[in-house]
Amino acid sequence: MSAKHATRGVIFIHSVPPAVQKHVEWAVSKLLGYRINFEWTEQPAQAGMNRGEASWTGESGMGAMLATAFRGWEHLRYEITEEPTSVSEGGRWSHTPGLGIFYAQTDLTGNVVIPENRIRAAIQNASGDPDEIQRQLDLALGQAWDDELEPFRYAGAGAPVRWLHRVG
Repeated sequence: MSAKHATRGVIFIHSVPPAVQKHVEWAVSKLLGYRINFEWTEQPAQAGMNRGEASWTGESGMGAMLATAFRGWEHLRYEITEEPTSVSEGGRWSHTPGLGIFYAQTDLTGNVVIPENRIRAAIQNASGDPDEIQRQLDLALGQAWDDELEPFRYAGAGAPVRWLHRVG
């Protein structure tokens, strides 16, 4: 891994059946090229499910590769973050069984960035209707994913905290 393009992030598995936990660890470890161990705990927001998180370090673009590795595992609820580098934007991938996957570019502090053209399209498509502008911006921000994941995030309160640090 080139230090120039190294980045880091966190994988939050908000809900996973216990039988799938090792498969998640194997898939992530295979992609990263080193063994990763999640800290698994019970997920109080959904009976019979567990939650876990792990920090990762890898090449720029690894967040997208990790999200791709989880494609087809519809039963997972997860978020993957990737910090920006000198050659790439940061990102956040969110997935729920009901909504599928959402990707958003993020800034240095983890805020979702909405590109200018997306904002212009929302304004134009709304034809002056403020409720439609709100709907379009909520879609661009991934509000539905945040709403669905929030109970699972809060259920993890008390779980170990992972601090991210800027790489490079």
